[in-house]
Amino acid sequence: MNELSSTLLLAVPLAPLLGAILAGLFGSFIGRRGAHVFTILGVAIAFVISALVLKQVAVDGARFNATIYEWMVLGGLKMEVGFLVDGLTAMMMVVVTFVSLMVHIYTIGYMEEDPGYQRFFSYISLFTFSMLMLVMSNNLLQLFFGWEAVGLVSYLLIGFWFNKPSAIFANMKAFLVNRVGDFGFILGIGLIVAYTGTLNYTEIFARAPELGTLIFPGTEWLLITVICICLFIGAMGKSAQFPLHVWLPDSMEGPTPISALIHAATMVTAGIFMVSRMSPLFELSDAALNFILIIGAITALFMGFLGIIQNDIKRVVAYSTLSQLGYMTVALGASAYSVAVFHLMTHAFFKALLFLGAGSVIIGMHHDQDIRNMGGLRKYMPITWITSLLGSLALIGTPLFSGFYSKDSIIIAVQSSNLPAAGFATFAVIAGVFVTAFYSFRMYFLVFHGKEHFGQHHHGDHHSDEEPDHDHHHGLAPGQKPHESPWVVWVPLALLAIPSVVIGYLTIQPMLFGDFLKDAIFVNTEAHPAMAHLAEEFHGAMGMALHGLQTAPFWLALAGVVLAYVFYMVKPEIPAAIKARSGPILRIMENKYYMDWINENLFARGARVFGVGLWKGGDMALIDGVAVNGSAKLVGWFAGVVRRLQSGYIYHYALVMIIGVFALMTWFVLFNR
Repeated sequence: MNELSSTLLLAVPLAPLLGAILAGLFGSFIGRRGAHVFTILGVAIAFVISALVLKQVAVDGARFNATIYEWMVLGGLKMEVGFLVDGLTAMMMVVVTFVSLMVHIYTIGYMEEDPGYQRFFSYISLFTFSMLMLVMSNNLLQLFFGWEAVGLVSYLLIGFWFNKPSAIFANMKAFLVNRVGDFGFILGIGLIVAYTGTLNYTEIFARAPELGTLIFPGTEWLLITVICICLFIGAMGKSAQFPLHVWLPDSMEGPTPISALIHAATMVTAGIFMVSRMSPLFELSDAALNFILIIGAITALFMGFLGIIQNDIKRVVAYSTLSQLGYMTVALGASAYSVAVFHLMTHAFFKALLFLGAGSVIIGMHHDQDIRNMGGLRKYMPITWITSLLGSLALIGTPLFSGFYSKDSIIIAVQSSNLPAAGFATFAVIAGVFVTAFYSFRMYFLVFHGKEHFGQHHHGDHHSDEEPDHDHHHGLAPGQKPHESPWVVWVPLALLAIPSVVIGYLTIQPMLFGDFLKDAIFVNTEAHPAMAHLAEEFHGAMGMALHGLQTAPFWLALAGVVLAYVFYMVKPEIPAAIKARSGPILRIMENKYYMDWINENLFARGARVFGVGLWKGGDMALIDGVAVNGSAKLVGWFAGVVRRLQSGYIYHYALVMIIGVFALMTWFVLFNR
């Protein structure tokens, strides 16, 4: 087996880090041009090396698993920086660096007038470094470092316009919700370290069968079930699974390029990657897999419903991301880890394309994001139109497009699962096909077809993607027409459209049924036969596409597209009538199932009440009142009593001495006979 160069691998994360340092610390010296040149060069170097590594891994069978730097040793526990490069890592490296490179180039045009230009480039390069450290790690310590680093940088990016109250609220919300998930994640890591004595993946997986036999102290639960659920809670926060999904739609307050970067190939897929990497542990717990199936199914279906009622173009795509992350999670629960990773890869390209396409529309509309104010953009923005159409077709799973191969594979895998929760999950992912097609093409038709609504009365002030006071005018003025975006914006769209169409067709066989992921992912096919059944059903990429034309998901997707066309192009009075008659359901959906209300009024307010109770009852009354002030008062009282005995008169002291002698004599007489 060929060995990869450690120096070459080290250059992959360090090149974006160097770019981030130059743009962040020396931005005022190198200027705006220097900032984008150095950061793009760093990410481009990382992408080229990652592509070379992928070729060596896929073609030559090269692998790497070694320590790069030993940080410290505590007893027998080694804390180190190391890389594990196999098929899973190599694929993630290429996806992360390619999408990041497209976002970097796109940012030149999108953030052209922003005063925080250099800072933004520094942040997105730092984000790329953090994600690369996460996916390349060979131990839980480095994984956790990358995990927390992407969370920190996402906080900085979501709140990039820090003078805007909604952006500050959104980044704090993202940070706090992710801390909830990360608490579970670090508990899972702690349990692994406590029972295996190591942080290294290879050593942990070697001890996995032993972990599978242990009982969690004080319960009847298997230890491995507790570990896996704790780890998955971390994934729920990072990959925005119900009920820890609430941060992701609000993160649209950041600039559009970070929406593509965070929600396409990087941060939100970290949880999917982590569970796939930990597959030898998850395969030992059916309880954990059932839990994952249920959470993923709820997210896939119910977050899709919310996409139907959104009018902000970026929020439609954001709820689409939530739904697709649910699909990936369902695949994990069905033990189809390679299918989840396959959908992660295909989704990264077409979702980045849709986000950047949305940003291009926002530029053309002079920062108006309300799809009700658009219409007929096809003739004004032809490149944005065709690339957005290709991305939408991939998203809904059109045969031969990349999303078809991964989504259909998920549906077949879930149908083949023998776990109790598979029935509900099957319903959710099949129903989700119709919902996805409907909200995707609702947005597409309202933006690119139909009557032109720009330059007229606007529906509200949907321009959250613009910094306050950056420009006083939002939306097109009467007589103004949209325009195609500059080449630095549409070139990334064109380059992302290519894999959005062909990558599924080209890679399904090696990724799902070949040897590409075999040493990275472990599946117990006897206990969980989904992948074995999927392999039996597969008869080539073209055969799968032709067969897909006869299946229920294709007809459901087609029905969703047709219904969206009828509702919003032919008979717009129908959705208006439905809206007027669906008051309670609409209120529930507009309030996002009241999850924000529950978090704010139950958990946040409850925490405040509990905190005030601890402060007043525990801190002020018990600690300050009893322990601190009470002890001081007791000492003061005792001192006051003793002080009265110290009069300074000799006859008082003589009297006390006489009484003392009398007491001693009495004691001897009574008790020493």
